[in-house]
Amino acid sequence: LQMTWVMPNHSSLVSEFIFVGFSELPQMRTLLFVLVLFMYTASLAGNAIITTVIKLNATLHTPMYYFLINLSLLEICYTTAIVPKMLASLVSKNGKISLWGCATQMYFFTLFGITECCLLAAMAYDRFVALCKPLHYNVIMNRSVCAQLSMVSWSVGVMVGLGQTNYVFSLSYCGPNRINHFFCDIPPLLTLACGATSMNAIAVYMVAVLFITVPFLLILTSYVYIIISILRMPSAEGRRKAFSTCSSHLIVVSLFYGSGIITYLRPKSSYSAESDKFLALFYTVVTSMLNPIIYTLRNKEVQVALKRTMRNKLYVRECNKCLLL
Repeated sequence: LQMTWVMPNHSSLVSEFIFVGFSELPQMRTLLFVLVLFMYTASLAGNAIITTVIKLNATLHTPMYYFLINLSLLEICYTTAIVPKMLASLVSKNGKISLWGCATQMYFFTLFGITECCLLAAMAYDRFVALCKPLHYNVIMNRSVCAQLSMVSWSVGVMVGLGQTNYVFSLSYCGPNRINHFFCDIPPLLTLACGATSMNAIAVYMVAVLFITVPFLLILTSYVYIIISILRMPSAEGRRKAFSTCSSHLIVVSLFYGSGIITYLRPKSSYSAESDKFLALFYTVVTSMLNPIIYTLRNKEVQVALKRTMRNKLYVRECNKCLLL
């Protein structure tokens, strides 16, 4: 990352921002801290476990689980870009962040968010090929194609992150400096900028349409073909197994995109800073915690691999104890 590309405007009178966060709910500060810390810890542990299990089990070295590793690593980075600062603000009651710090947080949040949109679309394409073109699956979804899809997802995230952050921080901020949010998201920052920001707001909206809605439409299109293919299967058992391989991904897509679309694409007339904060809490922390649970509970291959990994760890531990004795 070359920070000169996202250098905040030096004409700004504001040198730091203050997160309002959930200060309007002081009685819930302790409860929120405990809940968010629990969900963040569970998210880190769950995604780390998923990554480790896939790495250690050769049976899971397939395109679907390659993308799942990418998703798990992405979730770790995504929440880490936001949650630690939020927890510190809840403890200290001092939600200050420098102009540079705010730009950096916005960049990484945008990078990881857009990358996840693209990665979920790549995972939908993988399921489409697996169920609609099973005889050509190994040829189409080879290592090179998987690596390219992953690289494109991350590259789009990097470019959009740089562009959006540079665009927002090219504006001047003369005060006030209180962000009605718990992290440096684009919409609440635009409300603090000096002068007309209508063009910036339109640009943000267009990026949301392009890089949130388009991947979502690709996912929907993939699943239309997948559902048609499943319904054509002669056996009920075959249909059940086929649907079960897609259900986890469908749930994750619904959770992530549902809250994201409501936040960024709903009409301005229905905008509410308070509801936005709770929606943001959902798609930044809750979904990240739920994803490993969803993929574990609804995926027998991951369950078997997890049990095998745990047995191997216990066996190694017992062997080490025997050697020490």
